[in-house]
Amino acid sequence: MSFFNLDGKVAVITGGTSGIGLSTAIRLHQAGAKVVVAGRKNGEEAAKACNGHFVATNVGDEDSVKNLIDETVKLHGGLDILINCAGVNAGYNELLDSEKKDFDFNYGINTMGVVYGIKHAAAHMKNGGSIVNVSSAAGVQGVPYLAPYVASKWAVIGITRTAALELGSRNIRVNAICPTSVNTPMANTPDGKPQLDMEHKAVPLGRIAEPEEVAAMIHFLASDDCGFVNGQTIGVDGGFTAGMSIDAYNTLAGLA
Repeated sequence: MSFFNLDGKVAVITGGTSGIGLSTAIRLHQAGAKVVVAGRKNGEEAAKACNGHFVATNVGDEDSVKNLIDETVKLHGGLDILINCAGVNAGYNELLDSEKKDFDFNYGINTMGVVYGIKHAAAHMKNGGSIVNVSSAAGVQGVPYLAPYVASKWAVIGITRTAALELGSRNIRVNAICPTSVNTPMANTPDGKPQLDMEHKAVPLGRIAEPEEVAAMIHFLASDDCGFVNGQTIGVDGGFTAGMSIDAYNTLAGLA
């Protein structure tokens, strides 16, 4: 018996050209799925890595997302799995210094991209399906200097739970995962270095996540083996949301 087998499944992965999305595309292909990767540009190499197809997509544009799903159905005759992985961060700033455009930018991709994906993919999931939304550890707690990003990721959790209720009768499961920072280009920016330094100290495992570790959780939720997991928010955070590491505790308490 092969656990978490995806033979015959058709999977769409937004943000699939790098980072978590690319690792997920490769893993789902290795598990037997037919993969379509979506991104703004330069997706041919990613498609080759997962023996799949690339469709240029702006997830902040509903027509573009509809085209992605329509192209997938034309290629494969249907759709079983949607991974809403595309994400952005407007930058690091205090809430009092943030502007409406910062919130609009984050919401336009991180939140509305998920809404558009669910809306158009679910219409083609005739025999049930699995939708996995990539939220963040910042979607279940506050984070200094990241208010627009935090707000957009909290919204993803509410959308996930609502969609799980509305689509459950069609055997479409909707779940969210909440990673800490992940070792990808999006996290490894000069402005993001303080966040990474903090997480290396505060995460009980003493590091940030690797994209392959996040892909493993997505694969788990995408598979039929998890047929009764629905409407859940699952951390991939090294224990970060459980509390601070013992080293961080001891430092703050003056014991280190």
